[in-house]
Order: sequence, then structure tokens, then C-alpha cells
Amino acid sequence: MSDEQPAAVATAEPSEMERSNVTTAPAAAQKRRLWPRLIIFLLLLAAIIAGSVDWWLQTRDWESTDDAFIDVRVTQVAPQVGGRVVRVLVNDNETVAAGQVLVELDPATFQASLDQALAQQASAAANLVQSKAQRAVDDVNAAQSLAQIDVARANAAVAAIQLKRDQEQVAAHAISAQQLDNSTANAESTAANLTAAQKKHAADEALLAVADSQIAAAQANLDSAAAQVEQARLNLSYTKISAAPDGRVARLNVSPGNYVQVGQNLMALVPTHVWVTANFKETQLDTMRVGQHVEMAIDAFPGKTFNGHVDSFQPGSGAAFSLLPPENATGNYVKVVQRVPVKIMFDDAPDPQLPLGPGMSVVPSVKVR
Repeated sequence: MSDEQPAAVATAEPSEMERSNVTTAPAAAQKRRLWPRLIIFLLLLAAIIAGSVDWWLQTRDWESTDDAFIDVRVTQVAPQVGGRVVRVLVNDNETVAAGQVLVELDPATFQASLDQALAQQASAAANLVQSKAQRAVDDVNAAQSLAQIDVARANAAVAAIQLKRDQEQVAAHAISAQQLDNSTANAESTAANLTAAQKKHAADEALLAVADSQIAAAQANLDSAAAQVEQARLNLSYTKISAAPDGRVARLNVSPGNYVQVGQNLMALVPTHVWVTANFKETQLDTMRVGQHVEMAIDAFPGKTFNGHVDSFQPGSGAAFSLLPPENATGNYVKVVQRVPVKIMFDDAPDPQLPLGPGMSVVPSVKVR
């Protein structure tokens, strides 16, 4: 019986080259997997750098701010006379034209005042006519008294001559003393008549001066009455409150039956002529000039671009014109970048379908290069 031994499985140890191939194979596969990632990373990095350079090249030519708003000079509508409202002819947000009647007040009181003023004017006109007529009468009287002076002067001259002649004849005993006495009395009487006629004419001349002053006073009264009529007409016309500019009604605060006072705000009119007030930092104004092109985005109309241009710069920061301007001469001072209001005008009239109102937010971008 022979001893049987199990066959031994002989395993040869791997050589050094085989071990090197085994270790380098996974590393090569890993490198092959990293290359696409590296390429993608480099492409993304290049895209980011290119985008950043393009963004810088684009933005360096523009100055922008989000501290900007639609601005307009709002017209406050107020009555010029007090009265009770009888009709309100507009509604909220309605578009109105210049001269269009907005509100009507009760005209009865003002019509009565006009009628009274017209009556006073007619009375003043009648007084003026009467004064002129009296002046004509006084003028005739003055002419008549002047003629009487000529008559009295002639009679006095004749009487004086007759008295002288009689005096000579009395000396020659040609006439009696009685005749001389008669001539003397006649001469004195005619001289007195001349003096009376002269005084009468002076009185008539004085009456002419009085008549002239009465005419002047009557004319002044007539002018005053005419002015009162004009004022009454104006007050009557003020009962119809009209729109001064074209625009849209805002903050309507009146209804029929209200009693309104002079100067009371009834509504506001927002004109169609609007612009943008942009508050740029003072450090952004270095290259900004009047006339430069502006592209504007309005929050109310996303996706739409509005074109405009720089119109003017406020001569001072916004803080300098505030209700309480800062006092930098007292206390500790902390420097703050100031903002300067810049007025930007639209190149084209706004689209009526895109209504722009005061206070709407705008983002303007000014092309400074």
C-alpha cells in the first residue's frame, strides 16, 4: 500500500513588473476621469472671467441709482370765493383739459352782488351826466354875467363923462346944482352896478370850478362803480372752478352740498408733463454732464426701457434744502456721502397707456462715456 499525498497547488509569486502594472492602472483611470472635470472647471472659470470683464467694460460707461422717482409740479385746485357746492363735474383719476369746469358753486349771492353793482354804476353815470349839465348851465351864467359887466362898464363910462361935463357947466353957471347932483348920483350908481356885475361874474367863475370838481368826483364814482361791477363779475365767474393745466384728477375731496372756503384744497391736478428726479451720489457726478443719454427702467412697467437725457443738476445736495438742514459745525462730525438731485427729461412723450405719476420708482442709467 503506497502512501498517497494530496497534490499541492503551486502558486508562483508575481513579479515586480506585474505589481507595477497593477498599481498604475487605477491611477491612470482616475486621471482619465479628472481631465473632463478639469476642462469643465477651466471653461467655467474662463466664462466667469470673460463675463466679469464684459460686465466691467459695460458698467464703467454707466452711472446708475435706484434712488429716483417720477416728479411733477402738482396743481392744487382751490376756490377763490366761498360758497356752497352745487355740482362736482369730475371723478377720481379722470383726465381733464385746461379750462374744463370742475366744480360749480351756488351763484345766487354773487349774481345779486353783480346786479347791485350794476345799479350803482348806472346811478354814478346819471350823477355824472347831471354834473356835466349843471356845468353847462354855470357856463352860460358866467357868459351872461360877463356880458353884464360890459354893459355896466359902458353905463359907468357914460355916467362919468356926463358928470364931468356937468361939473364944468356948473362952474360956468350953465346948469343948476340939482342937475349936477343927479349926474353925480347916476355916476355912482353905474359904478356900483359895474362892481356888482364883476362880483357876479367872479361868483359864476367859482361855480364853474365847483362844477368841474363835481364832474371829477362823479367820474371817480363812476370809475369806482365800474371797478365794483368788474369785481362782481369776477366773483360770479369764480363760482365755476376750472382746470388750469391739462392733467388727471387726484385726491378729490369735495361733494355737492359742501360749503367751501377761499383757498380750501378741493382736489389735485397731476399734469401730463413729468420728469425724473434721480438722487445720485456726489461721487457719481464726476463725468456726468447735461445732455447725456439716459436709459430708465420703471418698476411699474417691468421689461420696458424709457429713453431720456440729463436736463440739469440741483445747485446743492438734497440735505442742504431739507426742512432741517444738517448743522455740521457742532458736535462730532461723521462724513456721509451726499446725494445730489439730477433732473432727467423723457425724450418722447409718455405713452397714455402707461400712465406715469409722481413718486413712482425709477432706475436711471446715465451713459457717461
